[in-house]
Amino acid sequence: MGRGILLLFLLSTSLQLSAQKVQVSGYFTQDSAQVGERVGFVLKASYPQSAQLIFPDSTFDFSPFVFLEKKTFVSATADGVTQDSAIYFLSNFSLEPSSFLSLPVFELARYDSITYFTNEAELKLKLNLDSIPEQLQFKENNVYQPLDKPFNWFVFGAVIGSILLGIGILFFVFAERIKRLFRKNREKLRWIQFERKWKKLAESLQQNPNQTLADEAIGLWKGYLEHLRSQPIQEWTSSEIAAALEDTEVFKALRSIDLIIYAGGEGDTSAATTYLLEVARTNYQATLNQITHERVTR
Repeated sequence: MGRGILLLFLLSTSLQLSAQKVQVSGYFTQDSAQVGERVGFVLKASYPQSAQLIFPDSTFDFSPFVFLEKKTFVSATADGVTQDSAIYFLSNFSLEPSSFLSLPVFELARYDSITYFTNEAELKLKLNLDSIPEQLQFKENNVYQPLDKPFNWFVFGAVIGSILLGIGILFFVFAERIKRLFRKNREKLRWIQFERKWKKLAESLQQNPNQTLADEAIGLWKGYLEHLRSQPIQEWTSSEIAAALEDTEVFKALRSIDLIIYAGGEGDTSAATTYLLEVARTNYQATLNQITHERVTR
Protein backbone atom coordinates (compact mmCIF):
# COMPACT_ATOMS: atom_id res chain seq x y z
CA MET A 1 0.00 0.00 0.00
CA GLY A 2 2.82 2.40 0.97
CA ARG A 3 4.73 1.58 -2.20
CA GLY A 4 1.66 2.33 -4.31
CA ILE A 5 1.22 5.77 -2.71
CA LEU A 6 4.93 6.53 -3.21
CA LEU A 7 4.69 5.48 -6.86
CA LEU A 8 1.68 7.74 -7.43
CA PHE A 9 3.51 10.64 -5.75
CA LEU A 10 6.61 10.22 -7.95
CA LEU A 11 4.44 9.94 -11.07
CA SER A 12 2.53 13.15 -10.29
CA THR A 13 5.80 14.98 -9.50
CA SER A 14 7.26 13.86 -12.83
CA LEU A 15 4.19 15.09 -14.70
CA GLN A 16 4.37 18.48 -12.96
CA LEU A 17 8.04 18.91 -13.85
CA SER A 18 7.30 17.93 -17.43
CA ALA A 19 4.46 20.45 -17.63
CA GLN A 20 6.75 23.21 -16.33
CA LYS A 21 9.33 22.73 -19.10
CA VAL A 22 9.85 25.65 -21.48
CA GLN A 23 9.96 24.62 -25.14
CA VAL A 24 10.87 26.94 -28.03
CA SER A 25 11.02 26.34 -31.76
CA GLY A 26 11.61 28.42 -34.88
CA TYR A 27 11.45 27.96 -38.64
CA PHE A 28 11.26 29.89 -41.90
CA THR A 29 7.98 30.02 -43.76
CA GLN A 30 9.74 28.96 -46.96
CA ASP A 31 12.78 26.86 -47.84
CA SER A 32 14.53 29.37 -50.10
CA ALA A 33 14.45 33.06 -51.02
CA GLN A 34 16.07 35.45 -53.46
CA VAL A 35 18.52 38.13 -52.37
CA GLY A 36 16.61 40.87 -50.53
CA GLU A 37 13.31 38.97 -50.64
CA ARG A 38 10.98 39.39 -47.65
CA VAL A 39 10.63 36.11 -45.74
CA GLY A 40 8.94 35.17 -42.48
CA PHE A 41 10.52 33.43 -39.48
CA VAL A 42 8.04 31.84 -37.04
CA LEU A 43 9.05 31.77 -33.35
CA LYS A 44 6.95 29.64 -30.96
CA ALA A 45 7.18 29.04 -27.22
CA SER A 46 5.31 26.68 -24.88
CA TYR A 47 5.72 27.32 -21.16
CA PRO A 48 3.91 27.13 -17.78
CA GLN A 49 1.24 29.72 -17.18
CA SER A 50 3.13 31.05 -14.14
CA ALA A 51 6.28 31.83 -16.17
CA GLN A 52 6.96 35.11 -17.97
CA LEU A 53 8.72 34.98 -21.36
CA ILE A 54 9.97 37.77 -23.62
CA PHE A 55 10.59 37.47 -27.35
CA PRO A 56 13.37 39.46 -29.13
CA ASP A 57 12.44 42.93 -30.41
CA SER A 58 13.81 45.13 -33.19
CA THR A 59 17.02 45.90 -31.24
CA PHE A 60 18.17 42.27 -31.51
CA ASP A 61 20.98 41.47 -33.97
CA PHE A 62 19.41 39.24 -36.65
CA SER A 63 22.66 38.88 -38.66
CA PRO A 64 23.10 37.83 -41.41
CA PHE A 65 19.45 38.88 -41.90
CA VAL A 66 17.99 42.39 -41.86
CA PHE A 67 14.96 43.00 -39.62
CA LEU A 68 11.87 44.44 -41.35
CA GLU A 69 8.83 43.85 -39.15
CA LYS A 70 7.51 41.80 -36.23
CA LYS A 71 3.95 40.45 -35.95
CA THR A 72 2.73 39.09 -32.61
CA PHE A 73 -0.31 36.98 -31.69
CA VAL A 74 -2.51 36.67 -28.61
CA SER A 75 -1.30 34.05 -26.12
CA ALA A 76 -3.38 30.92 -25.64
CA THR A 77 -3.47 29.04 -22.31
CA ALA A 78 -4.89 25.56 -21.73
CA ASP A 79 -4.34 23.18 -18.79
CA GLY A 80 -1.77 25.52 -17.23
CA VAL A 81 0.37 25.69 -20.39
CA THR A 82 0.67 28.93 -22.40
CA GLN A 83 1.38 29.02 -26.13
CA ASP A 84 3.01 32.16 -27.61
CA SER A 85 4.07 32.88 -31.17
CA ALA A 86 5.39 35.69 -33.37
CA ILE A 87 6.46 36.13 -36.98
CA TYR A 88 9.62 38.10 -37.81
CA PHE A 89 9.78 39.41 -41.37
CA LEU A 90 13.40 39.52 -42.53
CA SER A 91 15.49 40.06 -45.67
CA ASN A 92 18.68 38.25 -46.59
CA PHE A 93 21.42 39.97 -48.61
CA SER A 94 24.07 37.28 -48.11
CA LEU A 95 25.38 35.47 -51.20
CA GLU A 96 26.12 32.29 -49.25
CA PRO A 97 24.29 29.18 -50.54
CA SER A 98 22.58 28.79 -47.14
CA SER A 99 21.98 31.17 -44.23
CA PHE A 100 21.08 30.09 -40.71
CA LEU A 101 19.17 31.75 -37.87
CA SER A 102 18.53 30.85 -34.23
CA LEU A 103 16.52 33.22 -32.00
CA PRO A 104 16.47 33.40 -28.18
CA VAL A 105 13.50 33.50 -25.82
CA PHE A 106 14.08 35.02 -22.37
CA GLU A 107 12.39 33.68 -19.23
CA LEU A 108 12.30 36.35 -16.53
CA ALA A 109 13.36 35.31 -13.05
CA ARG A 110 13.42 37.41 -9.90
CA TYR A 111 16.82 39.01 -10.40
CA ASP A 112 18.00 37.42 -13.61
CA SER A 113 16.76 35.70 -16.77
CA ILE A 114 17.15 32.33 -18.51
CA THR A 115 17.75 32.23 -22.27
CA TYR A 116 16.39 29.48 -24.53
CA PHE A 117 17.54 29.23 -28.16
CA THR A 118 15.71 27.62 -31.05
CA ASN A 119 17.43 25.16 -33.33
CA GLU A 120 19.18 26.75 -36.31
CA ALA A 121 16.76 27.19 -39.21
CA GLU A 122 18.16 27.10 -42.74
CA LEU A 123 17.21 29.40 -45.62
CA LYS A 124 18.69 28.56 -49.00
CA LEU A 125 19.63 31.17 -51.61
CA LYS A 126 17.35 31.10 -54.64
CA LEU A 127 19.00 32.20 -57.88
CA ASN A 128 17.04 33.96 -60.63
CA LEU A 129 18.83 32.01 -63.38
CA ASP A 130 17.71 28.40 -63.10
CA SER A 131 19.81 26.95 -65.93
CA ILE A 132 21.96 27.90 -68.93
CA PRO A 133 20.89 26.57 -72.38
CA GLU A 134 23.30 24.13 -73.98
CA GLN A 135 23.24 25.93 -77.36
CA LEU A 136 23.06 29.68 -77.76
CA GLN A 137 20.71 31.06 -80.38
CA PHE A 138 21.89 34.15 -82.26
CA LYS A 139 19.64 36.58 -84.04
CA GLU A 140 20.54 37.08 -87.70
CA ASN A 141 21.11 40.66 -88.80
CA ASN A 142 22.52 41.59 -92.21
CA VAL A 143 21.84 45.33 -91.91
CA TYR A 144 24.96 47.47 -92.25
CA GLN A 145 26.17 48.85 -88.95
CA PRO A 146 28.36 51.96 -89.04
CA LEU A 147 31.67 51.65 -87.18
CA ASP A 148 32.81 54.27 -84.72
CA LYS A 149 36.01 56.17 -85.31
CA PRO A 150 39.12 54.60 -83.74
CA PHE A 151 39.68 55.60 -80.16
CA ASN A 152 43.19 56.22 -78.89
CA TRP A 153 43.20 53.59 -76.16
CA PHE A 154 46.91 53.98 -75.54
CA VAL A 155 46.59 57.59 -74.44
CA PHE A 156 43.44 56.82 -72.50
CA GLY A 157 45.13 53.91 -70.71
CA ALA A 158 48.19 55.99 -69.90
CA VAL A 159 46.07 58.76 -68.35
CA ILE A 160 43.98 56.32 -66.31
CA GLY A 161 47.10 54.44 -65.23
CA SER A 162 48.76 57.64 -64.05
CA ILE A 163 45.69 58.62 -62.05
CA LEU A 164 45.44 55.19 -60.44
CA LEU A 165 49.15 55.19 -59.67
CA GLY A 166 48.85 58.58 -57.98
CA ILE A 167 45.84 57.45 -55.95
CA GLY A 168 47.70 54.27 -54.98
CA ILE A 169 50.73 56.20 -53.76
CA LEU A 170 48.59 58.58 -51.73
CA PHE A 171 46.63 55.69 -50.23
CA PHE A 172 49.82 53.82 -49.35
CA VAL A 173 51.27 56.86 -47.60
CA PHE A 174 48.11 57.93 -45.77
CA ALA A 175 46.23 54.61 -45.56
CA GLU A 176 46.45 54.18 -41.78
CA ARG A 177 45.58 57.80 -41.11
CA ILE A 178 42.58 57.63 -43.44
CA LYS A 179 41.34 54.40 -41.85
CA ARG A 180 41.63 55.84 -38.35
CA LEU A 181 39.83 59.00 -39.44
CA PHE A 182 36.94 57.01 -40.92
CA ARG A 183 36.71 54.80 -37.83
CA LYS A 184 36.69 57.79 -35.48
CA ASN A 185 34.02 59.58 -37.52
CA ARG A 186 31.94 56.40 -37.57
CA GLU A 187 32.24 56.05 -33.79
CA LYS A 188 31.34 59.72 -33.27
CA LEU A 189 28.22 59.34 -35.40
CA ARG A 190 27.23 56.17 -33.54
CA TRP A 191 27.72 57.95 -30.21
CA ILE A 192 25.53 60.89 -31.28
CA GLN A 193 22.75 58.49 -32.31
CA PHE A 194 23.06 56.50 -29.08
CA GLU A 195 23.11 59.59 -26.85
CA ARG A 196 20.06 61.10 -28.55
CA LYS A 197 18.03 57.90 -28.27
CA TRP A 198 19.19 57.24 -24.70
CA LYS A 199 18.20 60.70 -23.44
CA LYS A 200 14.78 60.34 -25.06
CA LEU A 201 14.25 56.92 -23.43
CA ALA A 202 15.52 58.16 -20.06
CA GLU A 203 13.08 61.08 -20.08
CA SER A 204 10.17 58.83 -21.05
CA LEU A 205 11.13 56.27 -18.38
CA GLN A 206 11.32 58.98 -15.71
CA GLN A 207 7.86 60.30 -16.60
CA ASN A 208 6.21 56.91 -17.14
CA PRO A 209 8.19 53.96 -15.69
CA ASN A 210 7.02 50.75 -17.36
CA GLN A 211 8.43 47.39 -18.40
CA THR A 212 8.60 48.14 -22.15
CA LEU A 213 10.60 51.36 -21.80
CA ALA A 214 12.89 49.87 -19.15
CA ASP A 215 13.61 46.79 -21.28
CA GLU A 216 14.29 48.95 -24.36
CA ALA A 217 16.67 51.18 -22.38
CA ILE A 218 18.62 48.24 -20.94
CA GLY A 219 18.84 46.63 -24.39
CA LEU A 220 20.08 49.87 -25.99
CA TRP A 221 22.76 50.42 -23.33
CA LYS A 222 23.99 46.81 -23.36
CA GLY A 223 24.11 46.74 -27.15
CA TYR A 224 26.20 49.91 -27.33
CA LEU A 225 28.61 48.73 -24.60
CA GLU A 226 28.94 45.37 -26.38
CA HIS A 227 29.95 47.18 -29.57
CA LEU A 228 32.55 49.33 -27.77
CA ARG A 229 34.13 46.58 -25.67
CA SER A 230 33.69 43.61 -28.04
CA GLN A 231 32.35 41.55 -25.13
CA PRO A 232 29.03 39.63 -24.86
CA ILE A 233 27.48 42.30 -22.61
CA GLN A 234 23.92 41.46 -23.70
CA GLU A 235 24.32 37.88 -22.47
CA TRP A 236 25.67 38.88 -19.05
CA THR A 237 23.76 39.62 -15.87
CA SER A 238 23.98 42.97 -14.11
CA SER A 239 26.48 41.61 -11.59
CA GLU A 240 28.69 40.15 -14.35
CA ILE A 241 28.69 43.47 -16.21
CA ALA A 242 29.64 45.37 -13.04
CA ALA A 243 32.48 42.90 -12.40
CA ALA A 244 33.79 43.26 -15.98
CA LEU A 245 33.69 47.06 -15.73
CA GLU A 246 35.05 46.97 -12.14
CA ASP A 247 32.32 49.40 -11.11
CA THR A 248 29.78 48.48 -8.42
CA GLU A 249 27.73 51.60 -9.19
CA VAL A 250 26.88 50.07 -12.56
CA PHE A 251 25.23 47.16 -10.76
CA LYS A 252 23.14 49.54 -8.63
CA ALA A 253 22.06 51.55 -11.69
CA LEU A 254 21.14 48.46 -13.71
CA ARG A 255 19.39 46.97 -10.69
CA SER A 256 17.11 49.98 -10.26
CA ILE A 257 15.95 49.62 -13.89
CA ASP A 258 15.75 45.81 -13.64
CA LEU A 259 13.26 46.21 -10.79
CA ILE A 260 10.90 47.95 -13.21
CA ILE A 261 11.27 45.10 -15.73
CA TYR A 262 11.00 42.16 -13.38
CA ALA A 263 9.02 43.50 -10.43
CA GLY A 264 7.01 46.34 -11.97
CA GLY A 265 8.58 48.81 -9.56
CA GLU A 266 8.37 52.58 -9.79
CA GLY A 267 10.79 55.26 -8.69
CA ASP A 268 13.25 57.93 -9.70
CA THR A 269 15.42 56.52 -12.50
CA SER A 270 17.15 59.76 -13.48
CA ALA A 271 20.25 59.04 -11.37
CA ALA A 272 20.59 55.53 -12.82
CA THR A 273 20.16 56.61 -16.45
CA THR A 274 22.55 59.55 -15.99
CA TYR A 275 25.23 57.30 -14.50
CA LEU A 276 24.85 54.66 -17.23
CA LEU A 277 25.18 57.39 -19.86
CA GLU A 278 28.45 58.53 -18.26
CA VAL A 279 29.74 54.95 -18.23
CA ALA A 280 28.95 54.70 -21.94
CA ARG A 281 30.66 58.05 -22.55
CA THR A 282 33.82 56.87 -20.72
CA ASN A 283 33.99 53.71 -22.82
CA TYR A 284 33.34 55.74 -25.97
CA GLN A 285 36.26 58.07 -25.17
CA ALA A 286 38.46 55.05 -24.44
CA THR A 287 37.58 53.61 -27.85
CA LEU A 288 38.51 56.88 -29.59
CA ASN A 289 41.85 56.95 -27.74
CA GLN A 290 42.49 53.35 -28.71
CA ILE A 291 41.86 54.14 -32.39
CA THR A 292 44.19 57.18 -32.18
CA HIS A 293 47.08 55.23 -30.65
CA GLU A 294 46.47 51.99 -32.54
CA ARG A 295 49.48 52.38 -34.85
CA VAL A 296 51.82 53.08 -31.95
CA THR A 297 50.95 49.82 -30.17
CA ARG A 298 51.35 47.67 -33.27
